[in-house]
Amino acid sequence: MLLALVAITIVSGTVFYSQYLARKIAKEERLKVTEWAEAGNLLVRDTTDLSTRLAGMIISENQNIPIIWTNEKDSIVAFINLDSSKASTDKLYLSSKIKEFRLQNDPVVFYDPINKAKSSKYYYGHTDLLIEVRYYPLIQLFIVALFILVTIISITSRNKATQNQVWAGMAKETAHQLGTPISSLQGWIEMLKEDHRNDSITTELQKDVDRLKLVSDRFSKIGSTPHLEQSNLVTQIENMVEYIRKRATGKVHFIIDTHGASEIIARISVPLFDWVIENLLKNALDAMEGKGTVIIDIRENENEICTDIKDTGKGISAANLHRVFSPGFTTKKRGWGLGLSLSKRIIEQYHKGELSVKQSELGKGTTFRILLKK
Repeated sequence: MLLALVAITIVSGTVFYSQYLARKIAKEERLKVTEWAEAGNLLVRDTTDLSTRLAGMIISENQNIPIIWTNEKDSIVAFINLDSSKASTDKLYLSSKIKEFRLQNDPVVFYDPINKAKSSKYYYGHTDLLIEVRYYPLIQLFIVALFILVTIISITSRNKATQNQVWAGMAKETAHQLGTPISSLQGWIEMLKEDHRNDSITTELQKDVDRLKLVSDRFSKIGSTPHLEQSNLVTQIENMVEYIRKRATGKVHFIIDTHGASEIIARISVPLFDWVIENLLKNALDAMEGKGTVIIDIRENENEICTDIKDTGKGISAANLHRVFSPGFTTKKRGWGLGLSLSKRIIEQYHKGELSVKQSELGKGTTFRILLKK
C-alpha cells in the first residue's frame, strides 16, 4: 500500500507538471503561428528587401507546427508541415485536417486593414512534442499501474506459498506429535487384552486408538503430496454417512441418491476425501441442531463428478457466504473455524477439484457442492 501510495503521488505530480508544460508549449505554439501569419501578411503588404527577408526567416523557422491558411470563405490558400503527397491525391485530406485542428485549437484570424470583410484564418494542430508531453504521464501511469499489479501478485503469491508451508509444517508436526502417544496407547491395549475380563474396555479403546491413527494419517497426508488412487465414491461416502449416522440423533435422516449408480470411480486420496465429507456432514448436523434431513446427491456427468450435500438447517446469511471458507471464520461457540477451510484446500489443491456453496437460504438450509474431474 505504501509503494502504491508513493507511486500514485509521483505520477500525480508528473501529470500536473506535464499539463503545465503542455499549456506552456501550447501558448508558445500559438505565438509562433501568430508570428508566422503576420509574416505571411507582411510579404503581401510590404515587398521591401528587409521586410521580405524578415518574413522569410520567420516563415522558414516553422518546421514542426502544421498550419492550413484559408481565406474568408474558408477556401484553402496554403499549408505547411503536412503531407503534400496526400494533399494532392486525397481531396478530403486537408478538409479533414481542418476539422481536426478546430478541435485542437482556435484558429488565428487576421482581418484586412483596408477591407474588413476580408480575413485570413490559420488553422493549426499540435506538434509531436506537445502530444508527447500530454501523453507521457498516461504512459507512465500505465507502467506504474503494471508495476503495482506485478508487485501485488508477487506479494500475494509469496504469502500463499508461505501459508502453504505453514499449513504443511503444522500438519506434519501434528502427525509426528500424535505418533508417540498412539504407539504407547496401542501397547497398553495389547497388555489389557491379556486379561479377557477387559474385552469390552479394550474393544472401545481400540476404536478410539484407530480413530487417532486416522486423524494422524490425515495430517500426515496434508503435510505431504498425497497419493491419489482410483476409488468408488459411492462406497466412500456411504461409509462416512454410516459413521456420522451413529453419532447423530435419531431425528436426523440421511438420504443418499446416486441416480441408480452403484459405482462411481474417481481419483482421490481416501483419508483426505473422507475428512472433507466428514467435515461437511458435521457442519450439516450443527446447522440442523439435532433435527432435520441431510441429502447427499452423487451424479456422474460427462467430464466431472458432482456431489451435493444438502441440509435443512438454519442456512448462511448473504453477508457470510464469501467468508465461510476463510480460516478462523465460524458461527459456532466452539471450534477454530478450520474445517471448511481445510476441506476447500484438500479438494482444490490436492484433488484439483472445486468446493463451493451451491445454495443457501436462511431458515431453509445450505447445499455444498464438490466437483471432481473424471
